[in-house]
Amino acid sequence: MTDQAEQHGVIPVQAGPPAPGPWADYLEAARELDALRRAASSSAGEHAATVAAARQELTSVRARLAPQRARLARDFRVPERDLTPQPAEQAAALDRVAGGPPAVLTALREARVTADAADHAFIGPVPAGPVRPWARNLLIYGPFAAAVLIVQVLLFLVAPPGSSSTYALLCGLSMPLLAFGMGWATIGFVYGAEGAKVDRTPVAGLIACLTPVLLTCAGTGLEALFN
Repeated sequence: MTDQAEQHGVIPVQAGPPAPGPWADYLEAARELDALRRAASSSAGEHAATVAAARQELTSVRARLAPQRARLARDFRVPERDLTPQPAEQAAALDRVAGGPPAVLTALREARVTADAADHAFIGPVPAGPVRPWARNLLIYGPFAAAVLIVQVLLFLVAPPGSSSTYALLCGLSMPLLAFGMGWATIGFVYGAEGAKVDRTPVAGLIACLTPVLLTCAGTGLEALFN
């Protein structure tokens, strides 16, 4: 049977794996090189990501430390030499970052946590949410409006009979405007900063300062109705 196949030019198929040889060694070496290449590429990607994160943390920490350093020097009169790292501190910092980018990233994150704690000690806990300007300004417009109401009530009580409407008219035209102007100026003095525009919420201020006028008019109308 085999002789007949060889006579017709047919090569019989051998069963089982081929014998090891140079081609098998080449394939195994190629697979090992590809695995090494993939591992090196992954390591390089992780290294680049760690370096990028460390640079971002460094920028954030520098931005936090600059105003703290200025405040320590300005408000607390800390000498410049006390704000400069000493050789021993520099050596300790170099030991902390001796492990390469991962160690640098860890140290910078710890520095940012320390900077957060320093800000907390300087300015107290961060408020839960921003305060609306109109609510903040009512803390100033409100007392001026209350003062207008008190003055109008006193004038209403001491005014001679029949002249309460005249006093109410004069106070209703002048005192609310005076209260609004004083509140406007006080808001700029309290909440204003150099080069910053303050939202004085004039509509809320006018409503607060004109409310005593409405109350006084209502009282005058009730007096006229019952008399």
